[in-house]
Amino acid sequence: MSGSQNHAEAHGAHGDDHAPHGSLRGYVTGFLLSVILTAIPFWLVMNDVLGNATLTAIVIMAFAAVQIVVHMVYFLHMNGRSEGGWNMMGLIFTIVIVVIVLAGSLWVMYHLNTNMMPDMHRM
Repeated sequence: MSGSQNHAEAHGAHGDDHAPHGSLRGYVTGFLLSVILTAIPFWLVMNDVLGNATLTAIVIMAFAAVQIVVHMVYFLHMNGRSEGGWNMMGLIFTIVIVVIVLAGSLWVMYHLNTNMMPDMHRM
């Protein structure tokens, strides 16, 4: 055998990385879900369907979280098996760090506001 054949056998053929590849059906499904998950919050805001700004914001954030998952599954092809599970581990680590940073920031800002702002009734 030649050197290039030995190299191909040792490292696998080019393009044979067993990574998940999307199909047209998967991309169309992801696109349609993305459009629906964008249109519904737009409709909720434009028609003031819920009548409460806080509830509307919470619903929009929920739709955004679902849309993130749709993008990761249908367009980024992330699942528990991709890259030997390291993609999912990296995602979980990132989510944990972001939650810690956001929760800590909100906690610090709340306590700074509570403890450092002058009493408005005395002014």
